[in-house]
Amino acid sequence: MTLKLYNTLTRRKEAFEPLEPGKVRMYYCGVTVYDYCHLGHARACIVWDVVRRYLQWRGYDVQYVQNFTDIDDKILNRARQEGSSMEAVAERFIQAYFEDMARLNIKEADAYPRATHTLDGIKRLVYELEQKGYAYPEAGDVYYAVRRFASYGKLSGRKLEDLQPGASGRVMNEDPEAHKKKDPFDFALWKAAKPGEPAWESPWGAGRPGWHIECSAMVRDRLGDTIDIHAGGADLIFPHHENEIAQSEAVTGKPLSRYWLHNGMVTVDGEKMSKSLGNFITIRSLLDRPTDPMAVRIFVLQAQYRKPIDFTDEAIAAATNGWNTFKEGLLFGYQYGTQLGWTKAGAGENEESLLPSYVQSFQEAVDDDFNFPGGLAVLFELAKDLGREGNILVHQGKTETPSQELQQKWRTLVTLAQVLGLEAQLEEEKGVSGGLSDAEIEFLIQQRQNARKSKNFAEADRIRNELQTQCITLIDSPDGTRWHRN
Repeated sequence: MTLKLYNTLTRRKEAFEPLEPGKVRMYYCGVTVYDYCHLGHARACIVWDVVRRYLQWRGYDVQYVQNFTDIDDKILNRARQEGSSMEAVAERFIQAYFEDMARLNIKEADAYPRATHTLDGIKRLVYELEQKGYAYPEAGDVYYAVRRFASYGKLSGRKLEDLQPGASGRVMNEDPEAHKKKDPFDFALWKAAKPGEPAWESPWGAGRPGWHIECSAMVRDRLGDTIDIHAGGADLIFPHHENEIAQSEAVTGKPLSRYWLHNGMVTVDGEKMSKSLGNFITIRSLLDRPTDPMAVRIFVLQAQYRKPIDFTDEAIAAATNGWNTFKEGLLFGYQYGTQLGWTKAGAGENEESLLPSYVQSFQEAVDDDFNFPGGLAVLFELAKDLGREGNILVHQGKTETPSQELQQKWRTLVTLAQVLGLEAQLEEEKGVSGGLSDAEIEFLIQQRQNARKSKNFAEADRIRNELQTQCITLIDSPDGTRWHRN
């Protein structure tokens, strides 16, 4: 089977062939750290986390780099508002980023370069652009001469003549530095120091880097002249990624990236997310409602990654219901493995213990431009089968499917779910090491309710007793069952 990716640069699906067989160099344009991460960041980070996981599952050695933009007008404005410093604001929100990503079960990148830690590489790149005639200094600033790069616009498909003032709503007099530019479309590589702002020495005087040059320098420093995958949100195609290409390729004469991948945007109830509309939702505010982080992953992965996705209360409720079904399948082995005579309830990583038909269906789906909804559908089928068998076991004391086949199904589900970053919070030894999680308690209560409905009161009492041994007290009432830890 061949992995095919939609390449924004060529506007078509292409077979994936990395520069070096078996290895992938991947860069994701990360966040500007001036505020808490929002739903748009959640989608992007989940998508590229799963892309990386899937490539690793397919056998690639992935070097994954994600940057932090830690010097920017927005960060400086936040620092002024708070009477703080750029460094303090950046550090606070970098730490918040890691906290939010951990809750979403997003694996850490191999490296997190920062703009302020890449200043030598930035200055070197600006100098080389100047030497090659692609950049010019003006009153302490340095600008990129866009018209010198003949293929400018090849990523976005935009042409400079279509971007003339009035043709696209671009108003040049809004640019306070416009008078310094030789051409209105030129952009800053280096900005002269301003009073009260951080600045670094350079051949052009004290100043700080422009936004676009930062990523070009970080990619080059960490991954080389050409990488395999450059990823980011669709809102970055123009001008950010377009300018990255112009900067990097003008210096190296080589393609910056073989494949350009972009995730779609997130709207809230059909509208663009903004603080002025009151629909700005941060990751932590969503998870603190509370919303299960795995339901958020389900919500994101149920949509084609390149298409827009609309966040609504109904959509997240549906994703939560989906996760509950999925979780029931993931917990099957831990709940019933011993009863079914399994020698070990762990999922294991031996591919021979998995069901090849499901593995093949999963890979066939996801190989088609990271079709995560298709892969998820395969796993939901497994989860539903296991959930049904669990109910039969509770009600009838035995299953319809042979125990060994159920174990293979469960191991297949758990292994492939991990590729999507979907994990139920349960370990075999958790009862010894840390007690039951809230999700596990709710699961057992649901199993007890099912048993009671079927008049299997012995099973219901067994579950209650099991919870009591874990210091969990149940309180039954007409409104349902409540519980608390002793």
